[in-house]
Amino acid sequence: MNFTQNIENLNSWLQDFKGQKVFFLVDENTHEHCLPPLLGSLPNLLEYEILEVEPGEETKSLEIAANLWLSLAELGAERSDVIINVGGGVVTDLGGFIASTYKRGIPFINVPTSLLAMVDAAHGGKTGIDLAGAKNLVGTFVNSELCYLEGAFLETLPKAHLKSGFAELLKHGLIADRLHWEEACRSYPEISGEMIERSASIKMKIVESDPFEKGARKLLNFGHTVGHAIESFLLDKGLPILHGEAVAVGMLIEANLSVRFTQLGQEDFEEISQRLDAIYPRLPLLKQNVDGILKWLKFDKKNTNGELQLSLLRNIGEGVYNISLSEKEVKSAILNYIKQS
Repeated sequence: MNFTQNIENLNSWLQDFKGQKVFFLVDENTHEHCLPPLLGSLPNLLEYEILEVEPGEETKSLEIAANLWLSLAELGAERSDVIINVGGGVVTDLGGFIASTYKRGIPFINVPTSLLAMVDAAHGGKTGIDLAGAKNLVGTFVNSELCYLEGAFLETLPKAHLKSGFAELLKHGLIADRLHWEEACRSYPEISGEMIERSASIKMKIVESDPFEKGARKLLNFGHTVGHAIESFLLDKGLPILHGEAVAVGMLIEANLSVRFTQLGQEDFEEISQRLDAIYPRLPLLKQNVDGILKWLKFDKKNTNGELQLSLLRNIGEGVYNISLSEKEVKSAILNYIKQS
């Protein structure tokens, strides 16, 4: 497991670091609010450079990636140097991708500053950028050297971003740990450090059993097949929503599919619906939006032979994967969501 809540572990890594330079990748917000206290906690840090990008999903693009590669080249970055990504899921996804591809790979460390990144995006070995609006269509599997969790960074976040990250925390409970789900639902909106660490541990246990997503790691995609399609559709329409908001909708729709195709009990489904509805407002999607959403579903990386591959639920706390469904079946569930909204 490669995450730590001890700043001394990060200092020790830097003390043993044999390269010449450290490159911090930040966005405008983390540059202002998170990088200064982090730098103040790193007495072993010597020479460093700062690379800044704009916040938001639009930053995960090939254009921004190319600009960062050029900046690293102009600054003389070597394969023995290191990139430290300080930010939410956009920064850790983008920074990991940049590091894993520049000069065929240089080390990187993730310092997640959002709840979403702390419990999900910043660890597990996936990097990625979006292409033609499709989320994470280009990416790599590579682990960070270290993932440093600092709960104090959550104090810099707007409530909407905390709520967004909470969706991934709930997902981990739904697919693997009913007790975690129940405790999270009871505690919301309070989020303890123990809860964050438990959620991260659930993900890492799954990832360690299947690093390259050939089997059990697919469970982590619950809520994301439909959620990503909705997120991409709205982004393309100039109506971006936070990732966790999309995942919450995706989980609700995919839980509906679970009742039909993987025998999720009606009582469990109603509990999921009530809990998610209490936290996440229903999106005002329209029937005429559905065909547009389905177009984005076709970009999903899990699709096989023209069939949609989903991860669903058998029970709260037990996920299943490689469930093949037709576009018509998924469309019916999306329409049902819209009808009930």
